[in-house]
Amino acid sequence: MTTVEVREEDAFDVAAVHAWLTAKVDGLGDEPPHVRQFPGGASNLTYLLTYPDRELILRRPPAGHKAASAHDMRREYRVQHALKPVFPYVPRMLAFGDDESVLGGDFYVMEKLEGLILRGDLPAGLDLSADQARELSGKVVDRLVDLHAVDVGKAGLADLGKGAGYVERQIRGWSDRYVAARTDNVGDFAEVRSWLAENQPAEVKICLIHNDYRLDNLVLDGPATLNITGVLDWEMATLGDPLMELGSMLAYWVQADDDDVMKASRRQPTHLPGMFTREEFVARYAEKTGLAVGDWRFYEVYGLFRLAAVLQQLYRRYREGATRNPAFKNFWQFVGYLDWRCREIIAKGSV
Repeated sequence: MTTVEVREEDAFDVAAVHAWLTAKVDGLGDEPPHVRQFPGGASNLTYLLTYPDRELILRRPPAGHKAASAHDMRREYRVQHALKPVFPYVPRMLAFGDDESVLGGDFYVMEKLEGLILRGDLPAGLDLSADQARELSGKVVDRLVDLHAVDVGKAGLADLGKGAGYVERQIRGWSDRYVAARTDNVGDFAEVRSWLAENQPAEVKICLIHNDYRLDNLVLDGPATLNITGVLDWEMATLGDPLMELGSMLAYWVQADDDDVMKASRRQPTHLPGMFTREEFVARYAEKTGLAVGDWRFYEVYGLFRLAAVLQQLYRRYREGATRNPAFKNFWQFVGYLDWRCREIIAKGSV
């Protein structure tokens, strides 16, 4: 996983963190760690802490404007700590901090999961045959199925979400967040928001969902086997409808025959020969779970609209000067495209 020098706006007092951490974790030594930042991700900030004989990961929220329910470090720590015994594909949690004198807010430190993460294009020297790409696609589906089968009672997470009414809460919540984040250079998504509100399906079930399940949040054991050994970024995990999660996840799954604008948004190598199409992904998920999908348009439009709201929130932070991350500068243009794409899918009619 590539790291970069810590951005000035994201820097922190390394000595203070080291002093705090040595009281929680044995064997770190006297010298503060070398710190670098992971450039990926657009919400919480992730840092690599390098000690002489081990590497750790620190997670903290960004400064500036934040959605009210986002960036809950205590919750993110709790979810992974509770999941580890029943869903082993999470990092081991080491310490949670809420002393504002250390980092100005809540944060936590965990072990680094070693392995391969596929972002954008394949790393130099790695080639996937069509058969390997197809096998990997199946593993991505199957790990999601495993997650949705977790016994939340056994994990101690039965109180993680509000349960029934999830679909309605998501449509209302993301609509409100988009409206609040709207700027004068993007549309209002009025047609899309109305259609989603008026066409809500019944929930298929309520289960544990990751809520940001993507190929670039999965850790693979290596290029030879490509087994999924870890799932990262649990900040939005909750109890909800698994088909809503599937719709959200596939908004990021750009396939080979998508149009040029969609292809330009690709952040995962899901376009490679052999990779599942979105339709194949849904079909395998339905086969493995036995869940009836119904009119997939709803979940597809929901996923794309949710993505638009996320991007618009990040763009507004950039425009208001809360972050200088240049990656956010042109998000508003893709938000406009997503409005068009949602309306095109709605116009297709039920299939």
